[in-house]
Amino acid sequence: MKIKENAYRFIEWIDAEEMHRTSLLWLSELRFMKDEQLFLNNLVKHYTLQLVDSKIFGKSKVIVTALTDLEKQAISLMKEVQAHENKLEIMIDDVDQIELEKAYRDTHWELNRSMDHYKEEYMEIKTNLFDLVSSILKKEKQKRLLN
Repeated sequence: MKIKENAYRFIEWIDAEEMHRTSLLWLSELRFMKDEQLFLNNLVKHYTLQLVDSKIFGKSKVIVTALTDLEKQAISLMKEVQAHENKLEIMIDDVDQIELEKAYRDTHWELNRSMDHYKEEYMEIKTNLFDLVSSILKKEKQKRLLN
């Protein structure tokens, strides 16, 4: 419990410029992951026949479904971060709006947690997909060597 409180106190002391940089970093990361997801989708399309093989169909279905869900989450998260970035004026307008500033910091904290969770989930799915495609490639290579 103390760790959470200390982390929360830390976020309260972050200034507007740091929150701005962090929001821009989040947007950049999300755009990169969105572009990378296009590559992953092409990878899935290229190996569709192998992915629907009865031996790995269950695993590939879970991965592809999770990848689709992550794409939707990325769009939603990008909208949230952009809206958050647009409200930064609350922090720098030289008007003391304690409740609004606190709400902005709370939102920043929640977005930070959401981004961390999203990145972890994304990396796990990406790794699983690469492992699956890698195993497909190894099997294909073995078949070619046997023929």
